[in-house]
Amino acid sequence: MTSIPITELLDFEEQWPRWSSRKDEAIRTRFGLPPARYFQLLLRELDTAEALGARPMLVRRLRRRRDAAAAENIRRHAG
Repeated sequence: MTSIPITELLDFEEQWPRWSSRKDEAIRTRFGLPPARYFQLLLRELDTAEALGARPMLVRRLRRRRDAAAAENIRRHAG
């Protein structure tokens, strides 16, 4: 399992708040991971006390975005 400190993930998210192909390239360069794996790690860490303690406003914003995307996905697939 890849271990990247949560502060590094959050620093990166502050620098790259929106998705773009350039962000994908930056993820590969900085972390040596495919973007899908990066986002898995980030989303898992958002629910930790360490993340919330490190950057509360950013973590809350990212949680809201994650939760909205999940709700939209459920709505689309509910038929």
